[in-house]
Amino acid sequence: MDAFVLPDFYLPYPARLNPHVERCRAHTMRWARDIGILDAPSPQGGTVWDEETLAAMDYALMCAYTHPDCDGPMLDLITDWYVWVFFFDDDFLARFKYSRDMEGARAYLARLEMFMTDEGAEDQAPEPENAAEAALDDLWRRTVPMMSGDWRHRFKRSTYNLMIESMWELDNIDRGRIANPVEYIQMRRKVGGAPWSANLVEVAAGAELPDYLVGSRPLRVLTDTFADAVHLRNDLFSYQREVREEGENSNAVLVFEHFFDCTTQQAADKVNDLLTSRLVQFEDTALSEVPPLLAESAASPDDAARVTAYVKGLQDWQSGGHEWHARSSRYMNGDAVRQPAIPLVPVGLGTETARLPMLAVGPGLARRTQQHTQPLYEAVGHLPLPQLPVPFPARVSAHLPAARRHGKEWARRMGFFESVPGADVGAVWDEEIYDAADFAHCAARIHADAEPDQLDLSTDWLGWGTYGDDVYPRVFGAARDVRAAKACTRRLAQCMPLDMVPAVVPSTQLERGLTDLWERTATPMKLPQRERLRAAVLSMLTAWEWEVENQVANRIPDPVDFLEMRRRTFGGDMTMALARFAHEDAVDAAVYQTRVIHELETATQDIATMTNDLYSYQKEIQYEGEVHNLVLVVQNFLDVDRFTARDIVIDLMGSRVDQFQHIVDNDLPRLYEELELDAAARKALDWHARHLTEYMAGILEWHHEVDRYKEDYLRRQQEGREGGVNSNAGVGMVPHGPNGLGTSAARLAQAVGARLVS
Repeated sequence: MDAFVLPDFYLPYPARLNPHVERCRAHTMRWARDIGILDAPSPQGGTVWDEETLAAMDYALMCAYTHPDCDGPMLDLITDWYVWVFFFDDDFLARFKYSRDMEGARAYLARLEMFMTDEGAEDQAPEPENAAEAALDDLWRRTVPMMSGDWRHRFKRSTYNLMIESMWELDNIDRGRIANPVEYIQMRRKVGGAPWSANLVEVAAGAELPDYLVGSRPLRVLTDTFADAVHLRNDLFSYQREVREEGENSNAVLVFEHFFDCTTQQAADKVNDLLTSRLVQFEDTALSEVPPLLAESAASPDDAARVTAYVKGLQDWQSGGHEWHARSSRYMNGDAVRQPAIPLVPVGLGTETARLPMLAVGPGLARRTQQHTQPLYEAVGHLPLPQLPVPFPARVSAHLPAARRHGKEWARRMGFFESVPGADVGAVWDEEIYDAADFAHCAARIHADAEPDQLDLSTDWLGWGTYGDDVYPRVFGAARDVRAAKACTRRLAQCMPLDMVPAVVPSTQLERGLTDLWERTATPMKLPQRERLRAAVLSMLTAWEWEVENQVANRIPDPVDFLEMRRRTFGGDMTMALARFAHEDAVDAAVYQTRVIHELETATQDIATMTNDLYSYQKEIQYEGEVHNLVLVVQNFLDVDRFTARDIVIDLMGSRVDQFQHIVDNDLPRLYEELELDAAARKALDWHARHLTEYMAGILEWHHEVDRYKEDYLRRQQEGREGGVNSNAGVGMVPHGPNGLGTSAARLAQAVGARLVS
C-alpha cells in the first residue's frame, strides 16, 4: 500500500519528448554493458543493476523529456551521465550503507575525484578499477573538451559535492538522525545533484553561462529554485522506496513528518506546497530579475541568448522530470500521469499571449495570491514569548558605559539625527530612537572581551548597519524607487576602496559613516581580507535592495528565499568573514568551505535572525508595515495564526541549536581527524565555535533587555507621532530599526562586525 496519495502538482508547462529517444535507449544499454555497469557486483549478492532493472528505470526517457531539443549524440551523452549518477548512488549505498565502512567510503570517493582532471592534466587520471570509475573517466573525457575551463571548474565542484556529501546521508543513517528542514534543503542541493543537472543543461542547450553572471543573485536563485523543486518532487515520488522499503532518512516528506509531528499525508502536502512556492520563485526571478540583470551588466546579445536558453532548459527539465517520475518503475507513481504531454492551449507564432494564463493556474495562482495580499500595519498586538532555546551563557564587557558615550557622539557626527539629503522623510532617527536601540549594549554582549577601541568600532558598525537598514525602506521603499536604491549601493561600494585611496567625497550620512568605518577597519588588513570584507558588506547592501523590491511589490518572500536572504540582510556574511581574519594564519581557507563549518555558521546566523524576528514581530508588522519577518512568512506560507507560527519558529530555532551542538560534539572532532589539522588550527576552530555560542547568547540577552522591542516604547513612539512629536519619523511607522543583529559588530577591528536587525 502506498504511503500517501500524491498531491496535485503545479505543472504550468507541458512536457515535450525528444524524437531521438529510441536511438538513445539502444545506445545507453550498450554503453552501460560495455563500461561494466551491468556487471558490477553488489555486496548483497548478484549485481547492482541488470539489464531489466536499467530498462525499467528508462533514463533515456527521462533525458528525452528533460532535454527535448538536443540532437541524438548529445542526448546519448547526457543520458550516459544520468545512468552513471544513478548507478553511483545505488552502488555507493550497496557498498557502504549496511557495512557502515566510513573509511572505505571516503577512500572510494577520493578515487572517483581523481578522474575529474583539470585542464591539460587528462593523462594524470589513474586506471579505472571499477564500473563507477570507468564510466566517470569516459564521460569526463567526452564532455569537458566542449566547455570552458570556468564551466569545468563549476561542474567538477558540483560532481564532487554530490559524491562527497553522500557521506552526510550515510552518517545520518548510521546515527538514525533526521535533519531539520533548513539543514535538509541546504544539504539536499549538494547530495541530490540538481545543481549538477543544471550544469548539464548548459551542455545540452549550448548555453554555457557567462562567468561574470554566474555569481549574481538572479542566476543563483534560478539554479537554487530549480534544484529545490527537482529534489522536493523526487522526494514525493521516492518516499515509498527510500523510506518505507530501504530505510533511508534523507527525504523531505520524512523531515516534515518529524519536524511538524504530523501524518505522512500532511507532510507530503506541505512538501508539495513548498515545491509550488519554489516554482513560483523560479518564474518570478526569470521574469522580473533576469532582464534587469542583463541590462545592468550590458550583456552582449550572445550572452543574453545563452542565459535565455539556460532558463528555458531549466524549465524543460522541470516539466520533463515530472513526466518521467510519473512513468518510471523506480518510483511510487500510481495515478500520477494526469497531465497530457501536449499543450491544451494554442502554440506557435502569435499565440504566446494565449499561453500566459497557464503560468498562473491552480496551486501557482493560489501561492501568488497568498504572497501579495498581506495587509500593511495590521494591529497584531504584543507577541508573548516563552524562554527561547538558546542554552549558552552570556557575558558583558566592562567598557560598556564608555562605548555608549562614544557611539552616540559618533552617530551625531555622522549626521544620523539630521534630515536625509534629497529625501522627503526628514530625519530617519532621533536621539531617543538611538538610545532605545543601545548598540553599545549589543556590542558589549557579543564581544565581551573587546578592548575599548574595538568595542567602539563594533558599536559604530552596529549603528551604521542599522541606520542603513532603516534608510533603504524609508527612503527608497516608500518612494517605490528601486533604481535609486541601487544607485545608493553603487555609491557606497565606492566608499570601500581596496587601495585605501578615497574614490568619492561622502555626501550622505551613510556614505560618511561607511567611509569612516572602512578607513578604521580595513587599513590594517591585507588585500585579500579587504576584498572579502568589501564583498560581505556589498552582500548586505544588495540584500537591502531585495527587501526594497519586495516592499514595492508588497510580496511576502518564499520561505527558503527568505531564510537565505535573511542571513545577508542581517549581515551574516560580514560577521563570518570578519570572524575568520584573526585566525587566518592557523586555519586554511579551504577548511571554512567544508560542510561542517558552513552548517555551523549558518545555524548560528539562523538562530540570531529567528531571535530578532520573534522579538520584533509587533514592531515590524504593526508599526512598520514590514513583510520581512519569519513569523509572518510562516503564517503566510502555512496559513496559520501568529501564535502557531511563533511556536513553529521557536521549534525551528531549537532544532538549529541542536544541530549546532551536534556539529560541535561530533562533526568538528571528526573534521579535525579527517583533515589531519594541527593543534593551532584545532584551537582556532574551537575558539570560533565558542565565540559563536557567545554571539547567539549575547544577541538574545540584548533583545530581552533593550526598550526598542517593548510594547510600551512602541506605543509611546506612536503617540508621539500622532501628537506631532518626532514628526520626522514618518507617517504610520516607527523607524525601521536594526534588521541584522546578526552581524557581530563587536569583532570588526579584531575580526567581527555586526549590524542589528529590526
